[in-house]
Amino acid sequence: MLKKNYSKSGNICRVTFKYNNPEGSKNAVLVGEFNKWSLQENPMKKLKDGSFSITLSLQAGNSYQFRYVLDGNTWVNDVEADSYVTNQYGEENSVVTV
Repeated sequence: MLKKNYSKSGNICRVTFKYNNPEGSKNAVLVGEFNKWSLQENPMKKLKDGSFSITLSLQAGNSYQFRYVLDGNTWVNDVEADSYVTNQYGEENSVVTV
């Protein structure tokens, strides 16, 4: 799930990324173009209902590819992403447009 809140100037968008975690994973990391696909930079917070969430401030007027990495090795997409693009591995990446 993606929730977007734009700044008054419209230059920045605070995006909340939420993954429902049907797999019951212990941890999740948000990776994407905004953090050079880093597996360390954006760990997600596990919520009481077992889902994961994180909020980032992104530059408005852009689209960013991203995925969630579960338990360090399972890469999954956001089912409610704005769109999807094929990546270099023949899989798809989620896209958020702000």
